[in-house]
Order: sequence, then C-alpha cells, then structure tokens
Amino acid sequence: MLQKTLNRVRRHIRVRSKVSGTANRPRLAIFRSNSNIYAQLIDDTAGKTLAATSDLKMKKDWTKTDMSKKVWAEIAKLASTLKITDVVFDRWGFSYHGRVKALADAAREAWLKF
Repeated sequence: MLQKTLNRVRRHIRVRSKVSGTANRPRLAIFRSNSNIYAQLIDDTAGKTLAATSDLKMKKDWTKTDMSKKVWAEIAKLASTLKITDVVFDRWGFSYHGRVKALADAAREAWLKF
C-alpha cells in the first residue's frame, strides 16, 4: 500500500474509534476517489446502511465539487424520507477541503446538524 493511502487509513481508524452512528443520529460517511464521491448514512449499532448514493449515475456535466453538492441533494432526499435531521460526520481520513468540504457545507446550509 502506498504511504499516502496508509496514512489516510490510519487517520480513518483514529477517527472511527471516536465516531459512531445510531438510529437517531446516523454516521454520514463520505468516501472520495479520484473521479467519484460516495455518501452513506450508517447506523453502527444495528450494522445497517440506511441510505447511500454516489455520482456514478449522474451526468458528468459539472465539476467534481459541483457533483459533491448534487450527491448531497440526493442523500438529503433519502434522509428526509427517513426523518433524519442530525448526523455524525465521518470524512474517512480525507482532508477537509475541496469535495469533502463542499459536501459538508451543502449539508450544513440545507438543514443538517453535525
């Protein structure tokens, strides 16, 4: 494994030891690859994924940062059907800038509480 990836995995393990989602306050897990972004609402106590979405099925007409905002709009629709307003943010060890920050900011300005 590359050192950069190994460092991210170590950060992720460190964060996950402190962050856990419940049915009332699920974990919003963000994963970012070079070309796509994925978001999941996870209930760690039951071990279930409540909602998930990504930009795989969306048109690639926008920038990657704009696609992050579109992914947030999609996960917000799914969360509203589940009546979820509070989440715990899990950035998977990625730096809090760029696409990860865009998704989190879109979530905050819409209605979600971290």
